[in-house]
Amino acid sequence: MTCRRVVLAIALLVGATVVSAPAHAQDPGAANYPNRPIRMIVGFAAGGGNDLFARLIGQKLSEDLGQPVVVENKPGAGGRLAVEYAMGQGTDGYTLVVGATGQMAVAAAIYPHLPYRPTRTFRPLAMIASFPLILAGPMSDKIKSVQDLVAWGKANPDKSNYASSSPAFTITTELFKLKTGMPAQAIPYKSSNEMMLSIAGGQTLFAIADGPPTVPLVRGGKIRALAVTGSVRSSELPDIPSMAEVGLPDVDIGLWSGIFVLAGAPTPISQKLETELRRALADNGVRERLKAMAVNPGNSFGDDFRHTIDADITKFSEIVRATNLKFEE
Repeated sequence: MTCRRVVLAIALLVGATVVSAPAHAQDPGAANYPNRPIRMIVGFAAGGGNDLFARLIGQKLSEDLGQPVVVENKPGAGGRLAVEYAMGQGTDGYTLVVGATGQMAVAAAIYPHLPYRPTRTFRPLAMIASFPLILAGPMSDKIKSVQDLVAWGKANPDKSNYASSSPAFTITTELFKLKTGMPAQAIPYKSSNEMMLSIAGGQTLFAIADGPPTVPLVRGGKIRALAVTGSVRSSELPDIPSMAEVGLPDVDIGLWSGIFVLAGAPTPISQKLETELRRALADNGVRERLKAMAVNPGNSFGDDFRHTIDADITKFSEIVRATNLKFEE
């Protein structure tokens, strides 16, 4: 073989090696991901809706990936503390964030100096669930309907207050106040579970929050569900009217919860996580448990989920302007 043919053969061999190299060759860590526990950061206290979602999906991911998924609760600042904490945990794909509408879409709409941009700082992977909100009040003979609640609040403005653990709940409740003329002062809590327990304990009059911590207390006779946001009744609370049915069609805010990874995570790892989340959310057992929490199992992933978030940022910005709300950063 001539020298020229030897050089050509070597060149062809090298070229073939490059072409056939696996996509993850430039990132060895992606090939055996995950090989240690994955952390899932939740911005609210244990027992709230997002915490319950995280533990359900985390358990399924752990089973499918063969590594523990550890849920870490870091409540504070309406869930934003957890998001900012996750930003400093590295971009290796071993730190995920359970992000709710309030931390992502609402925060982006109300805080001009927010240190993160939900769909740029993070990569949306999957919507876990979407759901209407539930207006709940005390088990009182004087308050059995939305009309009773509004009338009682107007007659007792000094005793009228509501619980909130997220700007999303605050915005929805302030919209409710705007449409009914009911006075009420916000009282902050760390989770929606604590919110509902405060109603049962008489510390607050009412609240609008998510279904997972609310439905069990309603079924247990601790609090009373008065309405669900939007125009459709909840399948878990079929006897409870929608806001549209009680004459408040504009109180039509629904929320979601999803899973995010930092945008700098290696693409193969992000893609694997999205694939595994699709698999987890397609599982019949997971879907049934989500439905039992009075939520709709998520069916939005990747770019579709990103578009939903961006559209919600616009929607909430418009509501904040209409209600003239101001939030301290």
